[in-house]
Amino acid sequence: MARTALIVKCNRRKDRASKEHAQGKKLTFPTRVHNRCEKCGKINGYMRRFGICRICFRELASHGKIMGVKKSSW
Repeated sequence: MARTALIVKCNRRKDRASKEHAQGKKLTFPTRVHNRCEKCGKINGYMRRFGICRICFRELASHGKIMGVKKSSW
């Protein structure tokens, strides 16, 4: 519950920030806008290309749910 509330809150802030930026306004508190994992809500280890954190990325990649990603073996 708390994580989903944080995800929704951050998405609203991102939308508001992008609208203000498009209008040419300066953001009041730009450091409050964080990228959060869509699955679990973590801030750290976020991968922009996929929109999820590294832990969720590893789980999804190992199950084969992300196209074009395969586990490397040395």
